[in-house]
Amino acid sequence: MSRSTASRLLGSLSLLALSTLPATALAQEAQAEDAATTGGLSEIIVTAQKRSESIQSVPISIAAVGGETLSAMNVTTLQALQGAVPNVQIDNFANTPNNAVFTIRGIGVIEPDPYAGNTVSIVVDGVPQFFSMGALLDTYDTNRVEILRGPQGTLFGANTTGGVVNVVTNQPNGEFGGYVRGTYGNWNRFDVNASIEAPLVKDVVSVKVSGIHTQRDGWVTNVWNGEDMGRKNVDAVRGQLRITPNSDLTVTLQGEYVEARNGAPIVVNGGLPGEANYVPEGTFWNGAALPMYRSPCATAGQPCVAPDKYFSGNNEVPDQSDMTTTFFIGTIQYDNTPLGDITAITGYKRFTLFEYTDQDGTAKTNNATRRRTRGWQFSQELRSAFSAGENFNAVAGLFYLKTDFNHYQMYHLDFALPGLIQYNVQDQATESFSAFVQSYTQITDRLKLSAGIRYTHDSINARATLDTGLGSEALTSPNWDRFDVLFPGSIDVGGKKSWSNVGWKIGLDYEMGQNQLLYANWARGFKSGGFTGRIGVAADGDTPYNPEKVDTFEVGLKADFLDRRLRANLAAFYTSYRDMQVAQIYFDPATNVQGNRILNAAESEIKGFELELQAVPTDGLTLRGSLAFLDTKYKDFLYFDPVAASTISLEGFALQNAPRWASTLGANYTTEFASGASIVADVSWMYTAQKFYTAVVNTPRSSIQPTYYVDALLTYYGPDKRYSIGLWGKNLFDKRYISTVFDSPGYMGLVGYAPPRQFGVTVGYNF
Repeated sequence: MSRSTASRLLGSLSLLALSTLPATALAQEAQAEDAATTGGLSEIIVTAQKRSESIQSVPISIAAVGGETLSAMNVTTLQALQGAVPNVQIDNFANTPNNAVFTIRGIGVIEPDPYAGNTVSIVVDGVPQFFSMGALLDTYDTNRVEILRGPQGTLFGANTTGGVVNVVTNQPNGEFGGYVRGTYGNWNRFDVNASIEAPLVKDVVSVKVSGIHTQRDGWVTNVWNGEDMGRKNVDAVRGQLRITPNSDLTVTLQGEYVEARNGAPIVVNGGLPGEANYVPEGTFWNGAALPMYRSPCATAGQPCVAPDKYFSGNNEVPDQSDMTTTFFIGTIQYDNTPLGDITAITGYKRFTLFEYTDQDGTAKTNNATRRRTRGWQFSQELRSAFSAGENFNAVAGLFYLKTDFNHYQMYHLDFALPGLIQYNVQDQATESFSAFVQSYTQITDRLKLSAGIRYTHDSINARATLDTGLGSEALTSPNWDRFDVLFPGSIDVGGKKSWSNVGWKIGLDYEMGQNQLLYANWARGFKSGGFTGRIGVAADGDTPYNPEKVDTFEVGLKADFLDRRLRANLAAFYTSYRDMQVAQIYFDPATNVQGNRILNAAESEIKGFELELQAVPTDGLTLRGSLAFLDTKYKDFLYFDPVAASTISLEGFALQNAPRWASTLGANYTTEFASGASIVADVSWMYTAQKFYTAVVNTPRSSIQPTYYVDALLTYYGPDKRYSIGLWGKNLFDKRYISTVFDSPGYMGLVGYAPPRQFGVTVGYNF
């Protein structure tokens, strides 16, 4: 790099430092030859608009994390990316760790059971995952993860009002090769993952098999028996068959089997004196090995605080959470047909989740659940990418989705009345059909118009029942569903309902110069209505909740400077959110009813920005960082409290899981040796401001404290990256944080803890 270029770059970095704007989000591996020749930043290829293109030419706010980055940081699930992507929260609910809770720009999952649907769609190799259960995917042999912020309804359909998480696995390439990688870390973590591909017929048929085994102990201690809680044990295998009869036709068949045999969900008791599930600190119950821990929410009117050592309790049920998933994808890509480049993607997924949960998180026999969910989905997409002349191209297609799930929960409520039980059963079938077109018109050499529209018709057939009575059978008994006394007034609600919607997206993008894009767009997103399934009273589920709609206006800049040694991406947005679906979960101590329902908030608004910067001040060194701002509030929401029987206005209240500020800083340095070997060092700092979690009225107990994380790695690669050995660490300073809180006044606070420090060594070999 010349002195003049270095001087200009250092001056730019000085200005950035003075204005306290940190640099971009995540390290990316090189994906383009021109980066190697210029010594600048690499080009990253994504398929965010269902075609391969540079991330810098896509006129939307998007982040991409490459497979090498995921492997180097030993990311085994999508949840490990929490805090790394601006304005994106990746969590789970405290008592349902298998459920993905993605929240993008303040829009996210509101309820753990499947009836509530998603607002952020997780798409795997072109197949949307309808169920949030099991959607915190195991990321092995992954090519990249793309996170698209804002409504993506035109190309990805309903239930993408918040955005899309697009996961792309490594596909067969017709060449023999593979890798094996092993990891050992604290908490007795042990991982092995591997992949091998072998051509069966050269340039025609190739087969690939990949898999992972990951296990570790839990970092929460059970006060009842002194053992660890939250253990993990997952095995997954994926097989792929790629057939290329000619240069225009590619057929890929893909199947995956995942078996998770984990510890039961952990509930930490955040109760206060006088609440139904409060257990005094220092007391012993049922012959417990340890005394009751101090409630992390012990100070009334204040946020919960994580202790130095994590405790919970389970004396009632087995430490068991079993999930089995099978997933099949068939993809046909047929290019250069008279109808354009044709893509057909068929997907089928089936899963079973069975688990027990001690819902009070103590050694006292207060309440526990036995839950099982079985679900399946089938989807078919058929689309064509075509052009008309040199200035117009488009993607048009049809999409069909059918899903079905059956869920039961047997709930023991001994805290309310010894022997009191409730048995809830949910059955739901959904069907969705849509037709879409997204077009791109080159108005001038620099100005492009994009316009898309999608028609969607969704229908739902739902039924939920609730029986209440007295029982003496244990949740593990063969007669676990027997009632000794069945109270009168069983609830049977639900119904059939359908909705139709037309969504759209229109935008302009302008090339100001080489690798410099200015864009503006307007997108309308849609999420279907439905029926509440986990009910406490008939009013919870006897009428459907309505669809919600989102209009987002976004302007952005994507620009490379100084021979691609400095990259600046900025997006600013305003979102109008109407009929917003909000989960209301309440406990009525007068009737001992645990109620759940979905409300439609009248109106809310969201505005903010994402700034991502990346710089290469000298060969081998990459600096990165981001700054994100989010301002969310209800504009018009009259909230009825069913326990207090009063209505209050929530105008001006912040939305859930929407921190006002978030930022990252990072540096990556690579040293190369004459032998071809190299050493890569990487460090990142991530900050997320205070936010509220699962409490409509934003109580102090529902507040999640600000978080500060530092991750780092040091990896040695042999010549040609044939082998590697690396040291890595997450949460290096061992900060202890609350990650989730469900505040149920009168019942207790259900608390979840964030992971403590993790570190280990990883060895890999490529062949």
